[in-house]
Amino acid sequence: MIYTAVRTDIFRNLQISAERILAGFIFIFLAAFTLYAQTSTVTQPDEKTLVIEDAKDSDVFSFGKTVIVKQHAKGVLAFGGDVIVEGRVDGDVATIGGSIIQKETAFIGGDVIAFGGTYRPESKNPLRNSDKETIMFAGYEEELRNLTQNPSQIFAPNFSLGFLAQRILLLLFWFVISLALTTIAPGAVSRAVARFQLSTLKVFAFGSVGFIVTVTIVMFSLSFLPNYVYAIVILMAFVLLLLSFVFGRVALQVSTGKQIQKLFLPDNKHSETVALLIGAFVWTLLLSIPYLWVLSLIALIAASLGLVLTARSTNDWQKAR
Repeated sequence: MIYTAVRTDIFRNLQISAERILAGFIFIFLAAFTLYAQTSTVTQPDEKTLVIEDAKDSDVFSFGKTVIVKQHAKGVLAFGGDVIVEGRVDGDVATIGGSIIQKETAFIGGDVIAFGGTYRPESKNPLRNSDKETIMFAGYEEELRNLTQNPSQIFAPNFSLGFLAQRILLLLFWFVISLALTTIAPGAVSRAVARFQLSTLKVFAFGSVGFIVTVTIVMFSLSFLPNYVYAIVILMAFVLLLLSFVFGRVALQVSTGKQIQKLFLPDNKHSETVALLIGAFVWTLLLSIPYLWVLSLIALIAASLGLVLTARSTNDWQKAR
């Protein structure tokens, strides 16, 4: 796709795609094919290749295709495909689930960013601006490539022994985390469980609004604040979401385990450890079911953030204990 960017540093903003990975992946999954302008400067010799002859005033976006820059382009971003620069790219070159190959006489004026791939210049001294950076994360290239080329698998993963082993490890991981957190801070967890049981809708409402506000602040900082300021904002938002997710999931696992024990086990058979194991199993199962896991994850994020935002000691919460 040929797209004329409003800002000349659009690919510099894309360096932080790791912090916006959720929003970026959702966009990728909804657009798992390439769109491009019908101009004489773009050719498509086959379904997996996009050849750019001359796009010096436009940024090139590609989904699931290998991009070959023959002559000139302003910038290139490829999802699930390699970028081969044979000519000149004035701006940044980025790929997720692919590698960046710079031919011996090619020039890249901006940063080089490769997630799930590598940067491979054919020259020992590639033609680059000295003040530009190279960012690489070489793991999971095939997984990211397959994911961007076949995005439906994220909603309906294939069942396999590896998938089963991964879920068992996740079950054990969250059981240990729950056991540790309830041992370290039993009062905080019990109050969170009480808040969730007393005011479920309020918790979800606070969490949903909080998530929207957090994303809005991050997007605003990316657009209007200096680099060092929005880096701090992104870090703070990431820490908030991460800690709230861990705490909220543990609280929801405890709540779920206790409710199931109350329904199916007599009172004299109730156990905190068994409740933690049951809750971890239920939520691991919900997050493993095709398509349903998306709704479960959204609900988990909203509830987790809501429990953190409503974490206060009032008489209403205390009466529920």
